[in-house]
Amino acid sequence: MGKLLNIIPVSDLRQDAAKILKQLRNNKEPLIITQRGRASAVIISVEAYEKSEHEKEILRLLAKGDREIELGEGYDLDTVLAEADSLLAREPS
Repeated sequence: MGKLLNIIPVSDLRQDAAKILKQLRNNKEPLIITQRGRASAVIISVEAYEKSEHEKEILRLLAKGDREIELGEGYDLDTVLAEADSLLAREPS
């Protein structure tokens, strides 16, 4: 994780939520919320959340592929490329 410079107390969030949400959208950095001097929550923009979820799904699919390879399931690269070539050859130009 990079630098965590955006740290605010929960009282600041209560006082000026709209301004803080605008700041969050503009700088795209996570915002650490503290309560009684300790980190309590992290707020991220919707864009950052969606990107994170997308990346997590890609990693899940890659891990699934690795498990399939270990179990001898799935298809080897030569088979996939041969099938792709076959499909491309059938398409009208």
